[in-house]
Amino acid sequence: MVEPHPEGETLREIAARHNRSYDTLSNQWSQHPSWPDPIGKRGRAYIYDSTAVDAVIAAHFDRPAAPLEPRRLYTAKEIEALTGITAATIRADRSKGRWPAPDDDSGRAHRWYGATVAKAVKGRRGYHRQRAEASGSARLPTPTHRDPE
Repeated sequence: MVEPHPEGETLREIAARHNRSYDTLSNQWSQHPSWPDPIGKRGRAYIYDSTAVDAVIAAHFDRPAAPLEPRRLYTAKEIEALTGITAATIRADRSKGRWPAPDDDSGRAHRWYGATVAKAVKGRRGYHRQRAEASGSARLPTPTHRDPE
């Protein structure tokens, strides 16, 4: 993680420091009611207090990793309880090739090892900066009222 700028930072700097896309910060996070007001401007970009931004991100956007044991088998319902991804979403994602096949399907319920689930959950987080850039898709600039960089 990049160190915050001492006089505040722009949305682009916040995005780089938190390893998220600028669009995620501009269109989603900065629209949250708890997002701090700008403390000034640097050029055309608004700057925000790093400490206040970090507090909002920690309270509303950070998702801690689910406490999964790598070698334990979990059912879809157990995965739902631990990660918040519903069993219906797991079924739908399996049918679309976005969720791995079960590690054990010998009983009535399909089960996955914790390591498999952790890898699948990490891969789902499409708002990660690397994933968006790695796709190579051209993205049009999105107008925003908060940070017109």
